[in-house]
Amino acid sequence: MMAKRQFANITINLLYAIIGAIMLLPIYYLVVTTFKTPNEAAASPLGLPKQLMFDNYITAFKAMHYPQAISNNLIIAVCAVSILVIISSMAAYVIARSKKRIFKWMFMIFMVGLIIPFQIAIIPLYKIIAALHLMNTLPGVILISVFCINLPLSIYLFKGFIGTVPIELEEAAGIDGCGTFRTFWNIIFPLLKPIVATVTILDALAIWNDFMTPLLFLQDPNKAVLLQEVYKNVGPFSTNWTSFFPMLVLATLPLIIFYLIMQRSIIEGVVAGSVKG
Repeated sequence: MMAKRQFANITINLLYAIIGAIMLLPIYYLVVTTFKTPNEAAASPLGLPKQLMFDNYITAFKAMHYPQAISNNLIIAVCAVSILVIISSMAAYVIARSKKRIFKWMFMIFMVGLIIPFQIAIIPLYKIIAALHLMNTLPGVILISVFCINLPLSIYLFKGFIGTVPIELEEAAGIDGCGTFRTFWNIIFPLLKPIVATVTILDALAIWNDFMTPLLFLQDPNKAVLLQEVYKNVGPFSTNWTSFFPMLVLATLPLIIFYLIMQRSIIEGVVAGSVKG
């Protein structure tokens, strides 16, 4: 009986190892190819490089205008996520605590944004952004990322978490003389740390990986983000993969660093969401 159980565990672990190796194969191919010459990559696609060449990364760094592109990405992501956390947490607090019917209707309207993709309103949105003179500007993309794409999900997550916070804390704060605004920022918001981390991570990843919005609303080359710079280097008929793959690595590198820094908060946020959500 013990031998059968041990054999089953070894088989399951071996199966997991094979699945893991299959999932890591594209990443291995991507990284290994960045250190090869075109001839070496064609002759041995999965083989290790004979010597580590960093010339492909230097070429990609210059071709992508990396410092300018990553600074544009950072401005959009930091501003949009900050606005989202502030606005969605305050809106969710009012919706979760107020008993007025109008706020229930407002929540339902926000939830419609989760169902209907914003792409169906691209043309009206384009006209609105043009009328506001925000075309080819980073604030225009920030505005769309906040109010047209990510706000409904953020409000939904905050509302669910605020519903688990005991209302007695607010009643005690009210007895001590706190108003609604002060009660939220001094009592409630510090308790929202797990869901703030979750919303920050989800929104940051969504905004960083958003390709369509910058493509449609940022035609100025000086305002391009990383994914636009990567897209510019895709040839219409052929692509130099040993030059293209380093661009993909450079474009995803900030996300990997962000994940490593926020890894603990990601796990805490997911655990808190699974318990309280």
